[in-house]
Amino acid sequence: MPHDMQALIFDCDGVLVDTERDGHRIAFNHAFREAGLDIEWDVERYGELLTTGGGKERMTRHFDETGWPDGADRGDLIARLHKVKTDAFMDLIEGGALPLRPGVARMVDAALGAGMQVAICSTSNERAVGAVVRVLLGEKRAARIPIFAGDMVPKKKPDPAVYDLAADELGLDPAACVVIEDSHIGLTAAKAAGMNCIVTVSTYTGDEDFTGADKVASDLDQGVDLDLCQSIVKDRENA
Repeated sequence: MPHDMQALIFDCDGVLVDTERDGHRIAFNHAFREAGLDIEWDVERYGELLTTGGGKERMTRHFDETGWPDGADRGDLIARLHKVKTDAFMDLIEGGALPLRPGVARMVDAALGAGMQVAICSTSNERAVGAVVRVLLGEKRAARIPIFAGDMVPKKKPDPAVYDLAADELGLDPAACVVIEDSHIGLTAAKAAGMNCIVTVSTYTGDEDFTGADKVASDLDQGVDLDLCQSIVKDRENA
């Protein structure tokens, strides 16, 4: 069966915008302060925690490694911290503190203009991802881009669940999809779902193993366009 490219799918954090160091990390630290916790994730510590997909999961890992607050209801604590963190992160996004990465708007417009499906598949929660898409890509684009987020699936990346969900919901052939990721766990998830994957390296991921990626670039303006994506799909068909 021939594969014409059907969809361009983006991860959010590190792909649409380099959010991790100066967005999510800052928002987590704000939540810890608000809760009266003596926790400050520096750049190095947050980089270690990024090997775990999902913000709630990162906090859980941190407390598992360093100790939980005395008497804490663990589930309630994580939920409360994450809500405050999400509010703080949205304030950063809506305040224009973090810009789109190079080439993102160009690639979104090219795919939409070619009649392809564009979607977002992220480990973050739907509210935070929606804010990024709405504020940084604009309402008109956002109305055409469905979001599949970490709180919609039972397992997060590197499990392929979020990509499997997008393919099922949108009626896509995974082999006809090109994913833009920035991390090893994202690449692993996309490939496990049977999709093609281009990696645009972000602040924290430069030293990761991207074996198996269809292309690795510093950003989308470094040799990545819709023709390349279509050729990746075609090359897979002919392999």
